[in-house]
Amino acid sequence: MLYCVHLNNNGKQEHKLFPVYKLIGIAHKAGGRTILNDKEVINDVLVNLFNEIMELEGQAIITDEYKDITNNDMHIIAAIGLGEKKMSDIAAELNITVGSLTISMNALVKKGYAQRERSEKDRRVVFIHLTVKGRKAFHHHAEYHRQMTDAVVGALSDNEVGVLAKALEKLSVFFRQYQK
Repeated sequence: MLYCVHLNNNGKQEHKLFPVYKLIGIAHKAGGRTILNDKEVINDVLVNLFNEIMELEGQAIITDEYKDITNNDMHIIAAIGLGEKKMSDIAAELNITVGSLTISMNALVKKGYAQRERSEKDRRVVFIHLTVKGRKAFHHHAEYHRQMTDAVVGALSDNEVGVLAKALEKLSVFFRQYQK
């Protein structure tokens, strides 16, 4: 974040904190050059992008129809998917404990988004699957991600899409290794 002075819509000076990548976008739109280096941009994007995506996603997917669940609940629904999964597999996918998942799952079951079913082979194993209501929420969430991806890809050239995909794959590998 950089502390900057800018003119507001009324032409008055305001002092405000801006993410670096927004300043670069503003400078680029104005035809200006910036002295910020790539590492500063990357740092700022990494620090802010996740939170911005989560906030936008929450606004987009938690509509009136889904106001009874949270953005985190929607991610649990996405992790369950359209088949059935064991609680331990869902927890591992989300990087949370089975205990934490159990609390959220109790709410999703109570609200009619998911169902539990014990394995007939091993009664200790609990399978989770989505109800009709849960599958509808799953598709709603998937559609948001499709639209978001289409919007990003639509703003880039074919070459830029390839470069972005490769960079994001490397970033993902780095963070997965960093977690261990």
